[in-house]
Amino acid sequence: MATAAHQAGDRQNEDVVLVPFARAHLEGAVKLSQEMSWPYRVEDWDFALQLGHGFVLQCAGVVIGTAVWWPYGETHASAGMIIVAKAAQGRGYGAQLMDALLASAHPRTIVLNSTAEGLALYQRRGFVPIGVIQQHQGIPRERNEAPRPCLVRAIAPSDFEVITRLDRQATGWARRSLLDRLVQSGDGYVLLRDGTPRGYAISRRFGRGHVIGPVVAESRTDACALIEAVLARLGSVFVRIDTSTTSQLGQWLERIGLQQVGDATTMVLGTQMPSTGPARMFAIANQSFG
Repeated sequence: MATAAHQAGDRQNEDVVLVPFARAHLEGAVKLSQEMSWPYRVEDWDFALQLGHGFVLQCAGVVIGTAVWWPYGETHASAGMIIVAKAAQGRGYGAQLMDALLASAHPRTIVLNSTAEGLALYQRRGFVPIGVIQQHQGIPRERNEAPRPCLVRAIAPSDFEVITRLDRQATGWARRSLLDRLVQSGDGYVLLRDGTPRGYAISRRFGRGHVIGPVVAESRTDACALIEAVLARLGSVFVRIDTSTTSQLGQWLERIGLQQVGDATTMVLGTQMPSTGPARMFAIANQSFG
């Protein structure tokens, strides 16, 4: 991969081509994320590609860059999995990928979570910071007791419309397709008030183990109850949760053994829809989907 990237620079980029992201590029994308120490499996890339649209940069048939975006209705989108091979960085490939992504997603408002290295690239294109996401992960120290079934129970097919409504309250986004796939591929729970779902959480296989998110609830206490229900089901396995600094979950997650290992800056290009509440987002699906 490094050799191909260096050759591209020597030849004035003549061998580097931008093409739509297709399933044939998945193995190359996995190798690229491994180089960055991102724990994506081929299944994670495939899941993302099935829901979104993207581009890859290839040099001599080798994937040296990726960028993907996911539509949430006609007005909003998230972007992520934006990677350029280390040996190919500093040659404008990140800008090329982002410009293609923005043109494809136009005129939607776009939200993404940026590493420190990506901030300048996104700021030059008009993205502004709106928050910080903290990545917590590990194996819980103790086995969690499941909340009472009258408080939290497994998602039923009849809950889906309520879940989509709660999600839209929390995000302002229309994410029906994403939520449908998350529910189908993972384990979900709803938190009840007077028998009515007032929050939800979904966990699924991802990266080194399982990711818990989205978690949507009306309070920190309710969010913790939903996460405890998931942890009781999972047991002693590696778990990741991405939560905003405003969620007030960080200290509790650390106490139960999920240490903070990194963070990302949430940025938006355009007008972000405010949360209409009372449901709020306490943990995101991952740093790409939001």
